[in-house]
Amino acid sequence: MNFFFIFLFIFSLSTAVKSFENIKIPINDYFIQKYEVTIKEFQSYAETKKYQTLAEKNGGGYEWGMGWEKKAGWNYKNPYGIKPKSILEPAVHVSRFEAENYCKFINGRLPTFDEWKVAAYQQLSSSKTFKLNKVYKYPSGDKAKNMNSQGILSYNKHADVTTLPEGINELVAMGGNVWEWVADTKGDKSLTAGASWWYGASMTKVTGAQYKPSKFYAIYVGFRCAFDK
Repeated sequence: MNFFFIFLFIFSLSTAVKSFENIKIPINDYFIQKYEVTIKEFQSYAETKKYQTLAEKNGGGYEWGMGWEKKAGWNYKNPYGIKPKSILEPAVHVSRFEAENYCKFINGRLPTFDEWKVAAYQQLSSSKTFKLNKVYKYPSGDKAKNMNSQGILSYNKHADVTTLPEGINELVAMGGNVWEWVADTKGDKSLTAGASWWYGASMTKVTGAQYKPSKFYAIYVGFRCAFDK
């Protein structure tokens, strides 16, 4: 009997992965992906293009410890150096340029910060949970809840995007889980928004956005794409 339930569990996970679609949510005159780009999606692109990320070429990605520490074998396929529990976890250890190239490959682009923050904080469609046209403090609403941030959800690492709750505009993980590259640049730096699971909820507010070197890649940073209508 136990083996039967284990089989059903594994089968259901396999079915969920196969049926996964990162749908486009309409926001004003553009669309934005419901989820952060996943390992599954990025790997399909990399295999098609025969592309190696900087993290792969350079032998690993980065994690914050005693400063930024390079971790051998950490890359988007193996974010913690080992096979992930789910390939529907976000693709991390990806630089801003690599994120941008992926979006171009699927006929999209990185959202601007203005686009990203409208999608994250202002409810633009009818909802039982959120008030139409209201601008909220957090991507989860007036209160910091249902986000993969320190002190809220207890993952203590990024999570399979399909396991996380929807927020404003039915978007998932606009706050917490991983930082997201956006199109805005300042010299050799690019803006990231939404914060990662490593931070508390205050960093998921619009004021929490941070510039990082555009060539930077780490366990905490992913992205999602936008599309013109």
